[in-house]
Amino acid sequence: MAVWLGVDVGGTFTDLVAVDDDGQLVFAKVPSVPADPSVGVLAAVRGAGLATGPASTGPESAGSGAPESATVERFAHGTTVATNALLERRGARTALVTTRGFADIIEIGRQNRPALYDLTRDRPPALVPRELRYTVVERTGPDGVIITLDEDSPRDVAAALATVDNLQAVAVCLLFSFIHPEHERQVADLLRSSLPGVTVVASHEVLPQFREYERFATTVADAYLTPTLSAYLRALARRCVAAGLPAPMVMQSSGGVVELGTAAAHAAACVLSGPAGGVVGAAYVAGLSGVADLLTFDMGGTSTDVAPVLGGRAQITAESVLAGIPITLPTVDVHSVSAGGGSVAWVDSGGALRVGPRSAGADPGPACYGRGGAEPTVTDADLMLGYLADGASLGGEVILSRASAHTALAALGVELRTSASGTTGGDLAAVAAAAGVVAVADAEMVRALRVVSVERGLDPRDLTLVAFGGAGGMHACALAEELGMRRVLMPLAAGVLSALGLALGDVRRDYLRAVRGLLTDVDLAAAFAELIRTAAGDAQPADLPALTVELLVDCRYTGQSHELTIVAASGGGLPGAGDGVSTSRVRAAFETEHMRRYGHAAPGRAVEVVAVRMVTTVPGRRPRLTAPAADPAAVRGRRSVYLDGSWQDVDVVPRAGLGPGDGVAGPAIVEFTEATCLVRAGWTAEVDAVGSLLLTRR
Repeated sequence: MAVWLGVDVGGTFTDLVAVDDDGQLVFAKVPSVPADPSVGVLAAVRGAGLATGPASTGPESAGSGAPESATVERFAHGTTVATNALLERRGARTALVTTRGFADIIEIGRQNRPALYDLTRDRPPALVPRELRYTVVERTGPDGVIITLDEDSPRDVAAALATVDNLQAVAVCLLFSFIHPEHERQVADLLRSSLPGVTVVASHEVLPQFREYERFATTVADAYLTPTLSAYLRALARRCVAAGLPAPMVMQSSGGVVELGTAAAHAAACVLSGPAGGVVGAAYVAGLSGVADLLTFDMGGTSTDVAPVLGGRAQITAESVLAGIPITLPTVDVHSVSAGGGSVAWVDSGGALRVGPRSAGADPGPACYGRGGAEPTVTDADLMLGYLADGASLGGEVILSRASAHTALAALGVELRTSASGTTGGDLAAVAAAAGVVAVADAEMVRALRVVSVERGLDPRDLTLVAFGGAGGMHACALAEELGMRRVLMPLAAGVLSALGLALGDVRRDYLRAVRGLLTDVDLAAAFAELIRTAAGDAQPADLPALTVELLVDCRYTGQSHELTIVAASGGGLPGAGDGVSTSRVRAAFETEHMRRYGHAAPGRAVEVVAVRMVTTVPGRRPRLTAPAADPAAVRGRRSVYLDGSWQDVDVVPRAGLGPGDGVAGPAIVEFTEATCLVRAGWTAEVDAVGSLLLTRR
């Protein structure tokens, strides 16, 4: 039996899902190994019974095992290596080469400030310090060469760079290279031949698009992250080969997977690799349940990621910012907040309770893990309030201790002076502190959901909240109530849904060409023809019969400074892909989207085009999932849970004990293999035909 495998490395746990053509799923979850994430990856694979090579040390796995006859046909991987390197500023030592007079573009940036009224708040520092920025004598404008490249100038720069200690990467960013790349190509070629072993990235290869700050910043980020991600991926590939696995494909921020070599060459395209897999998985599973319009809610151990899905499609943006650095590449429209299960609760200088952004991570983890952590986290609060069971096992290795959570939360309660009797300590202080931690975390997550719904012109009341991640189901009903949403969907694989999205991910490639002119004047067919020729050279012959093409146009009203991306044509293959593009249809679609996004349109105003894009896709596996029958051996129980200010005894229902059509009325707790769902009072939950738990507010 051939399976497709997805492994997602999170800040706290590494998740695995394997799926076959019949829709049978295999799960595994192990603690992540921050020092070497590949150790956790191989431990999850071995725990699922899918590795054939020699055993290696690593954390133990919890989950269901694959049949002995299973072989891995495809392995897709989601990683936070690039994300963490950017957040923690642990990337490669990088230099910048640019046009003379423009070395400080990456530091000057835009006029917008991180906090409008905070005069003490600084922007994050540039990824390349001033002493590593070099310039060459040349100048290109929108109409071509203004000053010819001085041939001695790049040689002098190459000689200077050869003396830089521990130089690992160089970003080459010249003015107007997105339409006239000749000078930039010359400089990059010279540096590659002069600096063997150094990663050289040219901006026209990464982002051939106008707006020099965003183009420079994205290219610098790509150079800064690529050596780190490349080293990790190639080491992982070697371990996979030794374990009898295929080389992994890698999830990009766009929600599609690519070959390892492509991902290793341009790390900036993978900075949201993990969260993108969750959105893909949520869109697919929700579609099987008949839900096309939704908000994804992925609450993991380190952060919470939310995203809109409309018409069954993840929404894509090219305006993401991570750690203060614009990454202007196609990215699933994910908004992240530091409110995961491992987010640390603390008291600020004004005496207010805060949650995050610091996380306890996998080591030492929350206090209740018993691994030496002493600070209270959201997971400790969930355990203290009864949402999680004392003594429950996470990932096959972690056993939750309510006593340890109580100690950490009681200390927080003392600091907050929450004891009703006016004295410090005691169970009341711990419970009140836990309730406060959950309330603060919920408020942060509600704000995130509003960002991707209300601020995008979407009414959350018209959408379904799809909850996943290890902690998502415990908070979903409360968030839905706050947003006026009446439906929550929790998939059977909720605790490992990001890994499922990786296993099912399409192979996707994105192409971009800068174009400038009025929509009525631009020859869109000719512009797309160039992209189609490039894509034809990249496509694998075996993929051509299944390959589909989507053509998009970035356009705006004249005088506007930002554009909208509009679908011009979709669904066909490469031959003749651009033949049916109609400017009238593009204009009509643009004005419809402008009205939806901004609430107004200007039919009499000219529309201009700034770029054309193309996306090629080879569809991944799309099995029809089926709900397993109820396990008659599953035993229900009762547990005290703190809800709405008081303790209540509620039913605890094993998810395995529910078959298609079975339901639960709240308040109750449904315990999945890798996650937990809190069904609040006023809600009912029912298992649908594909095994997802649909919660409806009465």
